[in-house]
Amino acid sequence: MLENAKISCFADEIDTNLLKQMKLLKELKLRFIEFRSANHKGVADYTIAEALQVKKELDHNRIAVSAIGSPVGKISVTDDFTSHFKQFQHITELAEIFETPYIRMFSFYLPKDSAPGVYRDEVLKRVELLVNYAAKKNLVLLHENEKGIYGDTAIRCLDLMKEFYGPNFGAIFDFANFIQCGQDTLEAYEMLKPYITYLHIKDAIKATGEVVPAGKGDGQILSILKQLDMGGYSGYISLEPHLVDFDALKTLEQEEQEKGRTDGPEAFCTAFQALMDIIR
Repeated sequence: MLENAKISCFADEIDTNLLKQMKLLKELKLRFIEFRSANHKGVADYTIAEALQVKKELDHNRIAVSAIGSPVGKISVTDDFTSHFKQFQHITELAEIFETPYIRMFSFYLPKDSAPGVYRDEVLKRVELLVNYAAKKNLVLLHENEKGIYGDTAIRCLDLMKEFYGPNFGAIFDFANFIQCGQDTLEAYEMLKPYITYLHIKDAIKATGEVVPAGKGDGQILSILKQLDMGGYSGYISLEPHLVDFDALKTLEQEEQEKGRTDGPEAFCTAFQALMDIIR
């Protein structure tokens, strides 16, 4: 199944050390990473010189970058956008260094208990600026459905796709994130399937929101992957285990999470095997 798709992953969930990340990836014969962090530093904080060094190490180990796992749009819709946009511009330079057209992004956290429609115009204004700049750079922004942002449910993801979908904007389909928002994944798939450009593989249990290996939760991953396969999906399938407490989680999640486990390599292998059991 999905023989033409390419398996990628968030290797920072193995270990913060890049060398340790690459060692396990080579053992598992994984050739792509969605680069989010390494060596205790998030990708957005890498200098050009540091990024060039990482690219050299990745090339030496024959590992390519499928996408930049950036924090673009992972701020409040009420936060200052000017400095954030400058950070985004820097990230586009990093994408060029890592030789990937894809940058993962979000559509801004909303104030708690607020009506999403109140902030729609501001969200669209910001996303439009990001997409227009990406177009100038021949890059593709991939919107991830994240809990608490404007585009967390399928209907609001669809809203964004209808506004911006095209050569510079597409959808990441993240199974666990939809479940944690109370969104049925099959319903989400039916609404978003024309726009799905990239996949994040993690599953979750509807009753608790707990993240579990693929196929162990309520994400309907097997069913949806079968449908994608019949539709000829040939993009990336990016493994994002989220089974342990890892270094980047502290800065990437709006709400602090306590996983209670630190055995990154073991948990990563568990998640990898669960995915392989589904697609092979």
